[in-house]
Amino acid sequence: MSLEAIDPALGLLDDFAKVTHGVSRHIQQMRQAAIFTEGALPARHKALGAMLWSISARCEPCIVYYVQQAATLGATESELGEILAVATTMGGCVGEMWSLKAYKAYKDFSSGQAMPQAQPSCCS
Repeated sequence: MSLEAIDPALGLLDDFAKVTHGVSRHIQQMRQAAIFTEGALPARHKALGAMLWSISARCEPCIVYYVQQAATLGATESELGEILAVATTMGGCVGEMWSLKAYKAYKDFSSGQAMPQAQPSCCS
């Protein structure tokens, strides 16, 4: 999985880390500890939670990334569906549209299709 395939801006992470004095490294360390480490909750559930937050924030690159991570960590389509139901319920019509984007990302990833590039301005 290439981060640049998710969003071209992610290809600049190394340069970005230099100009931000390593802030990205610290965020990655926090992400690893908070999301991708097994604990009272399995990492796949925490990745689904991060996906839920990404849907709420309407960050398409984040949605795609956390869908891929959740699937890689073993999240099932049924688990994804239950979380997407929460996102849709809490977000109404807008939540449904962003949940559909997450579901499409899951279907694309689970079928081995290349991920389309997300719009770089999704979080603004």
